[in-house]
Order: sequence, then structure tokens, then C-alpha cells
Amino acid sequence: MVALARLAPDSSPEQPLRLAPHNLEAEQALLGAILVNNEAFDRVSDFLQPEHFYEKIHGAIFDVMGKLLKAGKVAVPITIKTYLPDVDLGGITVSTYLGRLAAAATTISNAGEYGRTVHDLALRRTLITIGEDMAGRAYDAPVEDIPRQQIEEAERKLYALAESGRFEGGFQSFSSALTLAIQMASEAYKRDGGLSGTATGLSDLDQRMGGLQRSDLIILAGRPGMGKTSLATNIAYNIARAWRGERQPDGMLKTVSGGIVGFFSLEMSAEQLATRIIAEQSGVPSFKIRRGDVSSEEFGRLHQAVAEMQSIPLHIDQSGGISIAQLAARARRLKRQHGLDLLVVDYLQLLSGASKKGENRVQELTEITTGMKALAKELNVPIIALSQLSRQVENRDDKRPQLSDLRESGSIEQDADVVMFVYREEYYLNNREPKPGSEEHLKWQQEMERVHGKAEVIIGKQRHGPTGTVQLQFEANITKFSDLAKEDYLPERLE
Repeated sequence: MVALARLAPDSSPEQPLRLAPHNLEAEQALLGAILVNNEAFDRVSDFLQPEHFYEKIHGAIFDVMGKLLKAGKVAVPITIKTYLPDVDLGGITVSTYLGRLAAAATTISNAGEYGRTVHDLALRRTLITIGEDMAGRAYDAPVEDIPRQQIEEAERKLYALAESGRFEGGFQSFSSALTLAIQMASEAYKRDGGLSGTATGLSDLDQRMGGLQRSDLIILAGRPGMGKTSLATNIAYNIARAWRGERQPDGMLKTVSGGIVGFFSLEMSAEQLATRIIAEQSGVPSFKIRRGDVSSEEFGRLHQAVAEMQSIPLHIDQSGGISIAQLAARARRLKRQHGLDLLVVDYLQLLSGASKKGENRVQELTEITTGMKALAKELNVPIIALSQLSRQVENRDDKRPQLSDLRESGSIEQDADVVMFVYREEYYLNNREPKPGSEEHLKWQQEMERVHGKAEVIIGKQRHGPTGTVQLQFEANITKFSDLAKEDYLPERLE
């Protein structure tokens, strides 16, 4: 095989030139294999691009090959040379070089491996470029270009580069799609409850939603006191506790059940969140835990609950006042370092966008929800984002929330795949206690008995499923949601 000629670099002996990583032989072998048998192009076309070749002429040849094959023509030296400039390649013409590439090719069986080699070396060159850009930008950055933004930009580029290193994707035959569909159904059948998504640990909610679906943005909204944070922590803990992974042949850890959870607690500290979860799991009220007012039996339950919780894959970030860009960067880092199957954000309105403070808050929230949905697709995980509701709920007789109650922006409803509301009639009824001993008080007691310990999760929007209301049990003293006993189940509200 003829090596391409290059100009001798003008470099001093003290500083020898370091060439970027490349493999001309692999590039030549791949192009030769395609020239001999055009079917070899299909083995690399879904991940390899002309810009991945180190030699510009090789990238140009690959580009022409692709265009010819897409046009239904054959890619051979005679057809290709027409579309390439007649340049000097180390003393030979393009036509002669193409002929030698084809003559040196022996088999197409290694075409895929040659393509991956070319692609991997291109990634390494890009990695070098990113590193050099980072260094140059750090040296010469203007005053307004703060280091945090540089770090976020570098992380975004690195994550994009890591994702581009995957070789799966592209079109597939209907037969292979059927195989994948049956495989997914088989995995769902093996899961508890036979769900296509990740089980929340609340069976009635899972039956309505089919579990939490990958790449979905799920908005969980409610007025203060309804228990939206409690429901989010319940779901996060249930999923993390059920996590089980299997090591794959390539060394990657694949989630089989449950999931690895990232929890952004923008309002509560990690200690407060942990105390709440301990209360939920041990049955000891959190106010007793904080005061140390526990019996020996309760302390034993606390110790047992903490021991069980030590190893669950639940990661908490308690930073307040972060931007959507910072959240995305930290979520990418978590997935890269530990894996990620569910992201919870408590809550949406505490995030900030890239816009300067004082600008339109509606536009800023639109940027946040759009970024959140893009992040769910990028990481291929469900994101549960908690949201406040406007005060107009309090002005209605029926205080069950509606989509129009979502605070500050219609973009929340637009970007979300699922919108759920938490509603507890007991909370409102408890605040309207009549004078004891009156006839109204007797009716009030009867109503309180009817709704005591019950909560509603109203699914106001579900892009790929039905809406409606799911009844749950709620233990207020330990802020724990669970499935409602069937004999206590209220008639289902259909939308």
C-alpha cells in the first residue's frame, strides 16, 4: 500500500512534533474493502462520517462512496474518480491510488473493525481538541466568561463526545424490531406487575401509568401541605431499594430491576431528606427523630431501617439556587460515574435559567422545562420534577387542581409527558372544623372519617396513556404514601 506524502515539518530537535492519533493503514483497508464489495459500507455507515478520517482525501473518498450508494449506483474506482479532484498523492494520481486501494483489499469481514478503529481515533483527536480549547479559553477568557460556565461547557462537550462513541442506532429491519419488542415484553413480564417502565412501588399508580417511562418528563404538582415531596421521596426510595444490576460481557452494569436514583433537593438539606425517608421506612415520626424522643423499640426500628438503607443507590444533591445548565452537568456526571435510571428535582421553581435576573420569569421557566425535557431524552431516563401550583386553587369550592393551575408558565404542561397532581381533601377539611357540639361538627366528623388517611393522585395529562385519579393511603405522621386497601377504595374518578 502506498503511504501518502507529507511536507516535512519545520520543528526543532528540542521540541519534536507530536502527530495526532491516526491509523492510515486502517483507513486504507476500510476504503479498499468497500471498493471490493460495496456491502461493507453498510457495516460502518451508521456511525462513521467523512470527518472521522485523518487524511482529507480518505474522507472525500468515503463521502463520494456514500453519495453514490445512496443514489443507487456502484462505488468503484472508475465511478468515484469522476467526483474527486485530480491532486498529486505522493507522486501518483487519484485514479491510480483508488486502484491500489482496491487491489490491496482481501476481505470485507474486518470492515466493521476497521471502521471502529478509525472512529475511535477520531474521538481521541476530538478529545485533544477539547482539551486544547479548554486550556486556551482558560488562559484568554474575558471577564464575563466565568469559570463555572467554562466547566459546564466542557462537561457538555465531553458528554456529547462520550455519547457519539456508541455504535448502536440507525435503521433496522422489522424482524429485528419485532425481536426487540418481544424482548421488552419478556423483561416487562419478569418485572413485578409486568410493567414496561420502572415500577414506583405503588401498584395502583403503576397500573395506570405502566411505570415510569424512559425519557419522560413527569411533573408532580400540588399546593403546600399536599405531600408532593413525600410522594417523590417515597417513589425514589422504592425504586432505589428495588435496584438490581447485572454485569454485561462488555463490563457495563445493566439495571435489571429498580433503578439508580439521583435526587436534587433544592429546598431541603440532605439531612432533612434522609430524616424524612428514615421516618417513612421505620414508622417513627420525623419530629420524634429530630428531638431524640424515641423508645428503645423505636430506636431498634430506626437502627434496622438505617442498616437497610446504607447500600441503596440513592444520590442526593442539596445545592440550592443552581441553574438548569448546572443541574444537567451534574446529572451527566452522575450517570457517567455511577449510572442513572431516575432523576428527581424538588422543585422546578427553585431552578434558574441562563437569562439575567429581572427578566421575564415566564420565559425563564420555559427555558427550564424545555431543558429538563431535553435532558430526559439525552440521558434516556424519566425525570420527576416537582412544581408549585398557583393560589387560584384556594379560591374554588372544589380545590382539586387542574392543568390551568400550573404556576407561571404553560410550557410546563406543553413540555411534560405526564402531569400529576397530589390532592388531600383531609388537609382542607381539617382547617374548616366547626364549633364542637354543633350539628355541623357532627357532619364534619363524618366527613373526616370518610377522607382520613386518603390521598388522590390526579393524572391530568399522560401523553401515552389514560388520565384519571388514583387513590392512595397517606400516613401524615410519617409522610408515607402506600396502596389503599381495596375495602377503603373510593370510586375512581375518570377524566
